[in-house]
Amino acid sequence: MASERLQKIMAACGIASRRKAEEIIASGRVTLNGKVVVEQGTKADPGRDVICVDGKPLKSRERLLYFLLNKPQGYVTTVSDPEGRPTVMEFLKKCPERVYPVGRLDYASEGLLLMTNDGALAQKLMKAGSHVPKTYLVKISGKPDKRAIERLRAGITIELEDGARVKTSPAKIRLVEDGANPWYEVILIEGRNRQIRRMFQRVGFLVEKIKRVQLGPLVLDVPPGKVRALTVREVAKLKSL
Repeated sequence: MASERLQKIMAACGIASRRKAEEIIASGRVTLNGKVVVEQGTKADPGRDVICVDGKPLKSRERLLYFLLNKPQGYVTTVSDPEGRPTVMEFLKKCPERVYPVGRLDYASEGLLLMTNDGALAQKLMKAGSHVPKTYLVKISGKPDKRAIERLRAGITIELEDGARVKTSPAKIRLVEDGANPWYEVILIEGRNRQIRRMFQRVGFLVEKIKRVQLGPLVLDVPPGKVRALTVREVAKLKSL
């Protein structure tokens, strides 16, 4: 790891802001490999050097990681499951840091799932007002008429698992494959639990399959059960949402 200024390392570890870290260094409270450091601009390698503040070693910084997973059906989007069902964590057993799923896809759904240890980004993407578009391919049992689709596009009242009734935000819906059991592309700007299933059930139709193919700027491009790291550009786009 490249050497960095002590105040930058301290700030990254959550000790204090860079300005406050400079004051801590100037007061003689910081040691580098056992020697007191008071000179501003002193550099260190956090991966090799021992840096202490008030005699306590700095905790190593957690490397921020970002992955795109194509979740198969039959996995729950949690870190652990009380029922013993397989979880999406099984696909990241070799990951050097602990990462977590952002949002969720239910047990029977599949497709794009973001996995990261960047808590700030995860919170930003999941908050109600984020309005990050999520694109799904949805197969319906039976053929909804135009009126049913228009009701879904406009927003429809659904009942959640706790009994609360909420009206969904307007959705973009278009037919992508016609037939007795057609496929639709559905774009939502919210992500309530089992929302698509509840929406179609509200107009009298059951959902057979759901596959998420896009989350904001991220596009599903790996086979089921496979994972890839996000590019620097993709991470930057997510953070700019």
